[in-house]
Amino acid sequence: MANKRERLRNEHIRALNAEFIDTHKGYEREKNAERMRSKPFLNPVLTMAGGTHENVKKYYSSLETGEDLQTSAACPVPSHLPMRESACEALQQVHPDVCKRFFGCGVVIPEKLKGCSVLDLGSGSGRDCYILSKLVGEDGHVTGIDMTEELVQASRKYIQYHEEKFGYARPNTVFVEGYMEKLSEAGIQSNSMDVIVSNCVICLCPDKRAVLSEAYKVLKEGGELYFSDMYASKVVPDSFKEDPVLWGEGMAGALYWHDLICIVKELGFSTPRLVAASHIQVYSPELQKKAGDIKYASGTYRIFKLPQHSIQTKALITYKGTVPDCAECFELDASYSFKTNVAVEVDAEIAAILKYTRFSSDFVVQMKDEPDPGLSSAGQDYHLSPFWLADKLHSCVKQCSKTGKLGVCGSETASGN
Repeated sequence: MANKRERLRNEHIRALNAEFIDTHKGYEREKNAERMRSKPFLNPVLTMAGGTHENVKKYYSSLETGEDLQTSAACPVPSHLPMRESACEALQQVHPDVCKRFFGCGVVIPEKLKGCSVLDLGSGSGRDCYILSKLVGEDGHVTGIDMTEELVQASRKYIQYHEEKFGYARPNTVFVEGYMEKLSEAGIQSNSMDVIVSNCVICLCPDKRAVLSEAYKVLKEGGELYFSDMYASKVVPDSFKEDPVLWGEGMAGALYWHDLICIVKELGFSTPRLVAASHIQVYSPELQKKAGDIKYASGTYRIFKLPQHSIQTKALITYKGTVPDCAECFELDASYSFKTNVAVEVDAEIAAILKYTRFSSDFVVQMKDEPDPGLSSAGQDYHLSPFWLADKLHSCVKQCSKTGKLGVCGSETASGN
């Protein structure tokens, strides 16, 4: 009986991965043939993107651990909000070898994931996917996508380990090789995901708009993109993009933070909600010289795919205290905190986020007759700047959280308190 169960489990794992792998391989064969036919007429923009992808693959394939990175590109939890207990417990159950090859930024895990379908963009070693695997439960599902074959293959080796560790009858996690800019071609269906997470990898992609556009397509209505990334204090010059180390460290591809706000709104997302931020220290004197007067910060944002024109007025919001690990207070972002059974007036967009997403059952939403003037005005975006929030919190990463030397299950972000 034990051998039979083992055989059935392995067959199930192979079937889950084959569904994605076959789709992607078929696409690659077709595209390779097309490239050969049209080789003399290569698109220079696509050629540059392909070169960037290859440089990033080589850079990360050469790294043994997160200690080999040269910046403190970390996206920690806010100093006033320790990592949630359930996520911390899940992290402690992840295989040590998976954690060793983690190159992301702290832990980027949103609340209330039980039963959700979650996609991890740039899954790397698989660490965050396995945390998510525990949090979504056996009835949820996690997909990790990464463009580096070596990392995808390595992460797949631990599927059975975590299935058994979590006590599941069948695996709920798959890993697929592919590009974040081409999710559909990697087998990710439109309107299929409840939540997308990304841990400091969008800055490694040459086409940020394509990544965010694909994320919008695959999210269900009411879905969330919860992501950390590295941002620049101004537009990064094109000359940076010719340096493979600057690309690998995220410095060449870091988006000017205000451009993020513009792009996501143009694509149809809600206004980004800034959750956490820290200034980034560049360790290498050589990289400091190359960066010049450009400053970098890490930022964790959450954005939602809401119904169009869903709510037009302000509302009174009362939190029921029912989100797991948030019995006394639910922190949507750095600006909005909802104490249990305390009514709070919010604008139309916040009301829509809490009414039309997975948090709808956790809040009482009472619409007001007062129209929200913010819907027709551009407003000020300074409070969405990771540099502004880092200054406000006196937050600066003193040591690279990617090395594992900081305790991610308790806040170690430096503050001025």
